[in-house]
Amino acid sequence: MKLITAIIQPEKLPDVKDALFKADVCKMTVSNVIGAGQQMGYKETYRGAITEIILLKKVRLDIAVNEDFVKRTVDAIVSAARTGKIGDGKIFITDLPECIRIRTGETGKAAIG
Repeated sequence: MKLITAIIQPEKLPDVKDALFKADVCKMTVSNVIGAGQQMGYKETYRGAITEIILLKKVRLDIAVNEDFVKRTVDAIVSAARTGKIGDGKIFITDLPECIRIRTGETGKAAIG
């Protein structure tokens, strides 16, 4: 089992969600987050004062999958989120030692579905 965490541009969320659904990956958690990366932010003028915006709005997807879904999940995210510009995001894949479905008490691969 793996936990796939993707940080993407907010405007790419509908495209990524559609690509994941087409890859039969329908279970995910989506969060609005802010962060800094290689993009390095930008400067904005508000009422004559220059403000440096370093933490940019992003979307975080957390998707728990069984081993046979890892490649198709990553491929779907990359194909839908890629623009070729700095700030497209990152994907992190971590081992998921255990998963428990609260409703039924199922554990492991069965709990992920």
